[in-house]
Amino acid sequence: MQLKIENISFRYNDKSPWILKDINMKIESGERVGIIAPSGYGKSTLAKIIAGYENPTCGKILIDGKEINKNGFCPVQMIHQHPELSVNPRWKMEKVLNECWNPDDKMLEKLGIEKEWLKRWPAELSGGELQRFCIARVLSPDTKFLICDEITTMLDVISQAQIWKALIEIADEKDYGMLIITHNMHLAERICTRIIDLRDINRRV
Repeated sequence: MQLKIENISFRYNDKSPWILKDINMKIESGERVGIIAPSGYGKSTLAKIIAGYENPTCGKILIDGKEINKNGFCPVQMIHQHPELSVNPRWKMEKVLNECWNPDDKMLEKLGIEKEWLKRWPAELSGGELQRFCIARVLSPDTKFLICDEITTMLDVISQAQIWKALIEIADEKDYGMLIITHNMHLAERICTRIIDLRDINRRV
């Protein structure tokens, strides 16, 4: 399966500068593609467009040559940098987890999610614990590609290592394609199968 980003451009209005211009790339199933660039260069905007959170000014996102259906579950799922902003604070974690699908015990164990956490509120968990839930809830059987936008930047080193180890094992097992957005070149070199510098493909200037 192939995810294709075709001539994607984005700006907020006709008078504003281009944030992204004529972006083209392909991600195959099983690939882990790193996207690096300085802050303010459009990495997160590109991630939101690919995952369907933002509409491009022009261009298309295709899976196996077809545009993604906007109705129903999106096969491209995004994991955000700030898990506390990605969950409903009024829901207990069991409801948060089951928002998209019902992960089994094997999945929870692999991601280090303890059963007792399911009865807690989001505010009662650490950032690393919350991020494990945010990852688990997007790994449904219908997911084909993952967009990871600085997903461990705010976490301690041990949590970072544990989360990436589990996520890569699951992605390899399920043959997910992954787009990993990071400013950390050391991390990209360790976990990605190839790396793209957004400055090399962004024609905004």
